[in-house]
Amino acid sequence: MNLGLDQKVAVVLAASKGLGKASAMALSAEGAKVIIGSRNAAELNEAAEDISSKTGNEVSCFPVDVSNSEQLTSFINGAGSIYGRIDILVNNAGGPPFGKFESFDDTQWQQAYEQNLLSFVRTSRLVLPFMKKAGSGRIINIVSGSVKSVLTNSVLSTAMRMGVVGTAKMLADELGVYGITVNNIAPGLILTDRIRHTLPQDVDPEEAIKEKAKSIPLKRIGKPEEFAALVAFLSSAQAAYISGTTIQVDGGASRAIF
Repeated sequence: MNLGLDQKVAVVLAASKGLGKASAMALSAEGAKVIIGSRNAAELNEAAEDISSKTGNEVSCFPVDVSNSEQLTSFINGAGSIYGRIDILVNNAGGPPFGKFESFDDTQWQQAYEQNLLSFVRTSRLVLPFMKKAGSGRIINIVSGSVKSVLTNSVLSTAMRMGVVGTAKMLADELGVYGITVNNIAPGLILTDRIRHTLPQDVDPEEAIKEKAKSIPLKRIGKPEEFAALVAFLSSAQAAYISGTTIQVDGGASRAIF
């Protein structure tokens, strides 16, 4: 299937590794001109070179801390100036720490707010002039399976991601007239560094992964490229009538009906 992404300009946040990098790779493989950002400049440059070498397409990168308003504004404006347009925005940010409600103070709540909710608001607002001018656009938010089903010790993530979901629903309503779609993707267990870091330290990693997979109907943990395939599709012309949705990529792990 030709997704019609050739020459489209895509901005992907937190893309030096994990789901962000996989998303950037998938978009670049479809012919999009990809611009990636993350905090670690060395990892970011390495990711850009890796994606470009594997897809044969140009990849630009700029360091950015998504929780810093000035950096984020400079990043989006700089990205927009390269080709004069932004067609696709993939909002992504590292997840906040896990823990029980009483273990977090105001500072940690504020950090989670800046990183996982306000950053999505800022980038979405900043790309709108480019998308409105083009008469189309795709905003895709990477959230968490915790917006669909309770995930133990994920209070910071759940609170902020639910804010993203609500905002996306409002934006889908407001921006449809401009041909801009807004959707969320809620990953379940996908084998990234973040998942690896949550594995028990006193257990063989492979055994720990098998144990986690037991509760998943497909009996395995997902691959980043399987997640990224949905990012590419939601960015496509074929997905022009999908907006305001939150789609799970979790191997059927969530038992929620809605």
